[in-house]
Amino acid sequence: MITTADFKNGLVFEEGGQVYQVMWFQHHKPGKGGAVMRSKIKNLRTGSIIEQTFKSGEKFKELSMSRRKKQFLYGDEGSCHFMDVESYDQIAIPKEKIGDSLKFLKEGVEVVALYLEEEFLNLDLPASVELKVTSTVPGVRGDSVSNVTKPATVETGVEVLVPLFIKEGDSIRVDTRSGEYVSRA
Repeated sequence: MITTADFKNGLVFEEGGQVYQVMWFQHHKPGKGGAVMRSKIKNLRTGSIIEQTFKSGEKFKELSMSRRKKQFLYGDEGSCHFMDVESYDQIAIPKEKIGDSLKFLKEGVEVVALYLEEEFLNLDLPASVELKVTSTVPGVRGDSVSNVTKPATVETGVEVLVPLFIKEGDSIRVDTRSGEYVSRA
């Protein structure tokens, strides 16, 4: 059993029959009353992220997850196909189970699959991925005081706001957690 004092980013625990992963947490001591733990937790089965407040000292069942490296091969109409890097076994995972991570998957990208016993739960993407810009409008410099951005569509079909100097064919780095432009690649 673990308590709120054991919280750290990435910790996986069970509460109310659901499997959660701690994304962010903060210990908070209000003026009166007991201390609480504010947290952002991700439901690993549904992919939804919720903000939850727990009383200090609340207990949970800790779960041990296994992590397996996979390489994204291709996607078809209903599923994405991955190859296990160690055993070379191929598996198909329904697109609904992958969720928003699908926006950053391109052929050949290595990801980490999270498993609870033998049940696939979620994908851990690298912090940033390199994607090629397929279409964008030409950047026109004007009277600007701060950074000016324009929309650009990348090879996976996602639209990202990029600086004016980025043009079609350029490779850029995109943060997989926020979906924002990081740098030129």
